[in-house]
Amino acid sequence: MAFSITILTGQSGSGKSTAINALEDQGYFCVDNMPARLVENLCELVAHEELTERLALIIDVRERAFVEEVPDLISNLRDTYENFRVIYFESKEDILLRRYSETRRVHPLDDGCGLRSAIAKERDLLVPLRELADETVDTSSFTPHEFRAQVLERLADVNPADQLKIAFLSFGYKYGLPLEADIVLDVRFLPNPYFSETLRDYTGLDQNVYEYVLGQNEAIEFMDEMVTFLQKMIPRYQKEGKRYLTVAIGCTGGCHRSVSIARALNTEMNQVSISAEVKHRDVGRAKS
Repeated sequence: MAFSITILTGQSGSGKSTAINALEDQGYFCVDNMPARLVENLCELVAHEELTERLALIIDVRERAFVEEVPDLISNLRDTYENFRVIYFESKEDILLRRYSETRRVHPLDDGCGLRSAIAKERDLLVPLRELADETVDTSSFTPHEFRAQVLERLADVNPADQLKIAFLSFGYKYGLPLEADIVLDVRFLPNPYFSETLRDYTGLDQNVYEYVLGQNEAIEFMDEMVTFLQKMIPRYQKEGKRYLTVAIGCTGGCHRSVSIARALNTEMNQVSISAEVKHRDVGRAKS
């Protein structure tokens, strides 16, 4: 991948910080509130030293010489770097007023004139820069999760649905609930292999225990219901921008039933192209 530079700019309160955080999560080298006169030196250093393939910078009216220096800076960077773009973020005035009211932050151009006047003053100052942008993003109608998904898809070429990391975690209730669990499934209603002399010394990692647990009618019905449930819920978690989802499956000791069901759910999800992994917290403890 060739070295690329992304300049994020636009109205204060329009979501530039949210955008750069999303890009940083995707491996971009990011700098917020970069002085315009230092940008070319930074780009040259990063490109020459091959520190990263993707650089993202926020430059806005917090930089005193912003209006005077940034147009020439953009022109120079466009002439120097093939993969260069400027993304301009904006929002409707009533949305900006609400956001500032909620966060109680001070607008960088509010010198006593009031928030509404500061927003109008900034909008006028940014008109030339808006015309130089490669893309303009109006964030007025987005929730934070929707906005982040838009940034990933439009700027980082990432499918937000691929960002959710799913883990099936088996555990034993006798050792306590996993603190990281988002969803907890209790499988203690299933027949316990511990009470079979031929299975007691094995775990759900062994095929004989796995087949015993999954061969029960109760387990078959439970699996059908849980697969349907997860297929419905996972897209909803993805839509809300959730990054990690841990589905904890518990039995008494965390060695037989929970391990088998966790393995089975992991297999089922991967077969329908939902990427997941399986972990076993207590399988190495005393079997019960």
